[in-house]
Amino acid sequence: MPAESHNTVVRLRDIHKAYGSGAARTEVLRGVSLDIRAGEVVALVGQSGSGKSTLLNIVGGLDTAEQGSVEVLGTDYAAAGDERLSRLRNDRIGFVFQSFNLLDHLTCLSNVVLPGSFARGHAGSRKAVKERGLEVLGRVGLAELAARRPSELSGGQKQRVAIARALFHRPQLLLCDEPTGNLDTETGREVIDLFTDINRDDGVTLLIVTHEERVSNTAGRVIRIADGLIVEGEAVLEPGESDPADEAPARPVKAEGRSA
Repeated sequence: MPAESHNTVVRLRDIHKAYGSGAARTEVLRGVSLDIRAGEVVALVGQSGSGKSTLLNIVGGLDTAEQGSVEVLGTDYAAAGDERLSRLRNDRIGFVFQSFNLLDHLTCLSNVVLPGSFARGHAGSRKAVKERGLEVLGRVGLAELAARRPSELSGGQKQRVAIARALFHRPQLLLCDEPTGNLDTETGREVIDLFTDINRDDGVTLLIVTHEERVSNTAGRVIRIADGLIVEGEAVLEPGESDPADEAPARPVKAEGRSA
């Protein structure tokens, strides 16, 4: 089934992944299948070492499965070459990490427009790139800090800059790995509220990895993973099943706590 049939933007089947070899070999994922429909907010929860971040990295093309099929936004990862996967990651998927991953020697604006440097044929003129960078910084409430460097920002401001960078190419899918993990309670709530706005206003699909229940409880769908297996939640939405996004609007994602 094509990945975008029935508005499915992520389709994983029987994903296996292990690290190490011999006696040191550790199975991280042991046959995971998962569907995510367009416009959903899905929380992937589990304890440290459960395999949730590895699964997120496989969805984002940052890691590869040893067995199983991965289709994201109509692209079969097994059939796509490195160049096509790189374009997909840069142009249609946004990434937000716990550690922000900003370059300290660059200004906020320069960090935000970095995806434009990797775009095929570039992202437009220098003026257009700057305007887009300021636009997304404004979207996260930080346009006035465009000339500052990350070292001059609070943790919440750094995460907002990272979100602005993820939004630069207007992604269809946003992958978030413990996005409030380095933030205090109030700042974490503000960041999750921002994700809510992005989902509601732009229709961006979100997959959020967290082990913080106060974050996951506000997602539209929660998938729990333990020891490399999905143990709770409706993971696979077969053709003909109701789409949660069709039955009710996306639930507000308001975090009251801190993911660590």
